[in-house]
Amino acid sequence: MQDTTERLLTRFKALADSVRMRILAICAHGECSVSELTHVLALSQPRVSQHLKQLCAAGLLERFRDGQFAYYRLPFRGDDAAERRRLLALLPAGEPTFARDIDRLREFRGVPAAAPTAIDSDDDARRLHRALVALTVTAPVGDLLDIGSGQGRILKLLASRAGRAVGVDIDADARQFARAELLLAGVENVSLRKGNMYALPFDDEFDTVILDDTLATADEPILAICEARRLLKPTGRIILLATLHDGDSARLETLFAGWCQAAGLRLASPQRVPQKTPRWLLAVATPAGADAAAA
Repeated sequence: MQDTTERLLTRFKALADSVRMRILAICAHGECSVSELTHVLALSQPRVSQHLKQLCAAGLLERFRDGQFAYYRLPFRGDDAAERRRLLALLPAGEPTFARDIDRLREFRGVPAAAPTAIDSDDDARRLHRALVALTVTAPVGDLLDIGSGQGRILKLLASRAGRAVGVDIDADARQFARAELLLAGVENVSLRKGNMYALPFDDEFDTVILDDTLATADEPILAICEARRLLKPTGRIILLATLHDGDSARLETLFAGWCQAAGLRLASPQRVPQKTPRWLLAVATPAGADAAAA
């Protein structure tokens, strides 16, 4: 038999078990740790780990570490991504057991359904939301990397417009909160990672990289921008976002321009959001000499 046929048979065998099918349905909503799956499924850790091993061997899940914990999620990419999507489409959307599992996961992560966010409750934050979304009109988001992702505010806004999205933050509590918020929001294509913005744990490239309110307080902002550029596709763009304090927008615009020039980037004119009494500075940088679109 062809390799593709053998692979499909292996995956059908992996799914021919109700527990493994439930695990796949849960992980389709976002990455999960072994302890979370153990709680949701009410099974022992060794048994859950054995099922996870089989799903990973079949290429239906991938394992990665985030700090002290191992997480599992659907692979984002690969030559067989379309095949995985077709298999997932076979899972019955109205299965009550799947719905109960997700409810238990939300309960375990401890974020109430009615929890307000800054974007929900703040007019200025909604303006920032609109300005960020407007950037997705001038150029597609593609593969997104959010450096300094915090509790996932920007990821919730833009991940649905991305092919895949990765958030990096050094704070473990912020990453856990972001996972809960993203699950609650129904955002399924995001992965969270521990990382230092001066030495990020990736080798692949992204279409859009966001330096999410990190530069103004960075010890080495040029190094952070250079690291972001290392992970940028030649036609990609870096979005710079910074919170303003005490009317320092002019000073920060000058700093942005100098930092980007030092990193070999071309900076478009920054936006002040909102224009009157601005609270944020938003700018787009692209590799100098590239044909990438700048908003």
